[in-house]
Amino acid sequence: MPKRRKPAKLPAEPLEADRGSYVLPPVAARGFADVDGRRWRLARGPLDPRRAKRLAVEADVMSMGVHYDESADRWIPRFLPEAERPGAWLEARAGYAVDGLPSYLAYEFTAEDGRVLLFVETFC
Repeated sequence: MPKRRKPAKLPAEPLEADRGSYVLPPVAARGFADVDGRRWRLARGPLDPRRAKRLAVEADVMSMGVHYDESADRWIPRFLPEAERPGAWLEARAGYAVDGLPSYLAYEFTAEDGRVLLFVETFC
């Protein structure tokens, strides 16, 4: 039986944009606040593909990729409607870079209210 992966060790407070003019993306910052003000903290990842596939259906929210909002000076996750989630996961899972490595990494974030977010970071 394979060993269970330990959850990511989290800092007492999520890291903020205290890095000069560069703002870290959500995974590197180990947390972020969404447009509704909800704080999300990195719980574990990168995830095993089987767990990510399960979370694509069971998680409260799923995000696929981010864009940088210059006016807000932060990275904004792109949340997917529930109907698009299984197809988006299959698309990410099927995509491979030229060298044969996966073109995505999946992470699990949690909010203080217990909600779970599957965050799929995609690469070109």
